[in-house]
Amino acid sequence: MKKDDMVQLTIEDISAEGFGIGRAEDMVLFVKDTIPGDEIEAKVMKLKKTYGYARLMKLLTPSPFRVPAVCPVARQCGGCQIQEMNYQEQLRFKEKKVRENLERIGKFTDIPMEPIIGMEQPFYYRNKAQFPIGRDKNGRIVAGFYAGRTHSIVDNRKCFLGAEVNEEILNIIISYMEKELVSPYDETTGRGLVRHVLIRCGFTTKEVMVCIVVNGRTLPKEEKLVEALTKIPNMTSISINTNREKTNVIMGKDVRVLWGKPYIEDYIGNIRYQISPLSFFQVNPVQTEKLYSLALEYAGLTGNETVWDLYCGIGTISLFLAQKARQVYGVEIIPQAIDDACRNAKINGIANAQFFVGRAEEILPEVYRKHRIHAEVIVVDPPRKGCDDSLLSTIIEMRPERVVYVSCDSATLARDLRILCDNGYTLKRCRAVDQFPMSVHVETAVQLECCAGGSK
Repeated sequence: MKKDDMVQLTIEDISAEGFGIGRAEDMVLFVKDTIPGDEIEAKVMKLKKTYGYARLMKLLTPSPFRVPAVCPVARQCGGCQIQEMNYQEQLRFKEKKVRENLERIGKFTDIPMEPIIGMEQPFYYRNKAQFPIGRDKNGRIVAGFYAGRTHSIVDNRKCFLGAEVNEEILNIIISYMEKELVSPYDETTGRGLVRHVLIRCGFTTKEVMVCIVVNGRTLPKEEKLVEALTKIPNMTSISINTNREKTNVIMGKDVRVLWGKPYIEDYIGNIRYQISPLSFFQVNPVQTEKLYSLALEYAGLTGNETVWDLYCGIGTISLFLAQKARQVYGVEIIPQAIDDACRNAKINGIANAQFFVGRAEEILPEVYRKHRIHAEVIVVDPPRKGCDDSLLSTIIEMRPERVVYVSCDSATLARDLRILCDNGYTLKRCRAVDQFPMSVHVETAVQLECCAGGSK
């Protein structure tokens, strides 16, 4: 087999990046825009020793699970890797991925998997969107999303995953830019003014935030833009974020309020949160409530427990846990997130939650060994890379009765669970939650219990 060969494939699986997987001449080929069950003709684009990449040229026989994409630019955009897969099959695929990683990487058998929690309405679920602003080849101002692995903007103001008000907001901003001759930012030259538009929506409160990221500090005739945007119902906060760096990082550090409040408010369950342009907040509040309720259930709290919530962010899980625990300690490396956590605890009247700034793998061992603060329950919600070895060692040394592990990557989850279960813990419950319909990503919650020996 060589580059530019045409091959016929049956797609058997999907990779972690959302590519369909097929085999030809003992080579594994990854093909974008395909799903399991598709029979296709593909062109070989790139070859390594045992695998390669191919481009879909012709769909010979569609998978029985294939459905038409709702979004007309789903393939170009790349944000929805599996929008052309029936939603019930998406759920089966994600649950299977979690189970297979636990079996293959974690070496677990007889896994106590509970049915995945899906969405009744798997569209319009995101409360946050960040739209890059640029020009197309004809010089027209466009807004949308970057095509996969590029910085080429796919023009799309109506994302079927985001809030429906996003399109109206983008139309107003681009109309203002065209009328007032405001230029979009050009990454290649570093010139131009408007870089991104950040939109947040409170799903419970209906409050709306618009933050315009600019390569400067002001916009021409700001009052004209404010006047147009404030006609949108429930507009609550309009601000400018300054980012003058030549960087892929979207937001700068400085935010200036043009109109309204510096934040919006929203709820997860009965906990109220203040959300600023720079705040981290879960993008799917409907599923987040289900995920955190599951974590709270797995924690098995009676009101007498001390709980450590590691990688706590703005305290979303911590404040859920504090409703049932005696004391909760949260740890997060980002100082602003801890400021948000403390403020959110205060506005909810929660006095039994205390927060530390620092790396979880440093704070937990230090506090435990200096002050011997024992934990009945530890909750971890680490980044995609999983838990640090030193953190896992401290958990094993502290020996809490239960560990609740919330994971956005079932591969690193499986690796870490194997370490914990080889050192005195048993895997008792496990359940996937579909936080990101139409994508390959899935969240998983696991309950571990301390026991005398290990677990297979």
